[in-house]
Amino acid sequence: MNYLDRNEFNFSPSDEVVEAAKRFDIGKLCFYTRIYDEGKKSILSVFLSEKYGVEESRVVLGYGGEDILKNAVHYFLTDNENNNIMLIPQFSWWYYKSIADEVEGKTFIYPLYETETTYKYNIDEIIALTCKQKPRLLLLASPNNPTGNCLTPDEVKTIMEGIPSTTMVLIDEAYASFVSSDTKYVADLVNQFSNLLIVRTMSKFFGLPGLRMGFGFIGKGNDAFLKFTNKYLGYNRFSEEIAIAALKSEDHYRNVAKAMGDGRQMYHDELGCLPGFKVYASSANFILIKYPIELKKALQEAIAGEDYKIKFMNEPGIDTHLRITLGRPEQNRLICDVIKKVATENK
Repeated sequence: MNYLDRNEFNFSPSDEVVEAAKRFDIGKLCFYTRIYDEGKKSILSVFLSEKYGVEESRVVLGYGGEDILKNAVHYFLTDNENNNIMLIPQFSWWYYKSIADEVEGKTFIYPLYETETTYKYNIDEIIALTCKQKPRLLLLASPNNPTGNCLTPDEVKTIMEGIPSTTMVLIDEAYASFVSSDTKYVADLVNQFSNLLIVRTMSKFFGLPGLRMGFGFIGKGNDAFLKFTNKYLGYNRFSEEIAIAALKSEDHYRNVAKAMGDGRQMYHDELGCLPGFKVYASSANFILIKYPIELKKALQEAIAGEDYKIKFMNEPGIDTHLRITLGRPEQNRLICDVIKKVATENK
């Protein structure tokens, strides 16, 4: 089965990652990863601190970005008995609400707005709603899944400057590396705003979801949260060395992202012109497509018949849309041809 419904990685890891796995010294598993004499979490937190320009004490590590998101939501929605409210984007990952529900948090949705080419956040509306609701958490996803739209660093800064400092802003940047290789804004933002946590992962751009390695950066003055989320004895030595090898071989993954971009353009050019179809601009490793709902059954059967899976959305408002993970060129080609064939045969 070819899974193009999970936003996983259908390419090969970099040579550096392969070599790091082959060369790994198994004897290192006999020791914890914490660097005791320096009071630092691990070699990965030190590497990330140097790469992103954020002091090591404010680097957050986790069992994937998912783990950090869950820890943050659980912590901040329970650290103030008078405020367990979180604002989340419309048309976003169902998991955000689910982890808030686990601690009886209240989630309120702010809208995304469809444009001619994509979906967009309304910055002024987010600020106004946050000032009115005064939630403990404001969650932003950039790029957002499944819509693929993102925020610029300037837009994030505008939001941060316009909302109460008592609201913690949690930005899920799982797909952010597809947008740009420039990460200077991360340090600029978290060094300026104490109520900001930016979360990234090795799962998407670096194609290592099975490694279960996530990382983040938080503003100053959040020692209690860091104590809550950080592991005193460290993390996973093997995973950390593989993660560092991947981070050092970004050129390989940039080339993969370029191949994904070619697939994105193909879908736009060849499906966007079909009657009833709309292909949205995306800054991530997937693409969202609106299709005539009467084709749903035929599309599902035809795609399953090729031993493939794509994501048919069922959330109100985008239940006439499908999301396709950008795979290898031959995978993209096959899915595109199947959709065109079904559309042509069912005019």
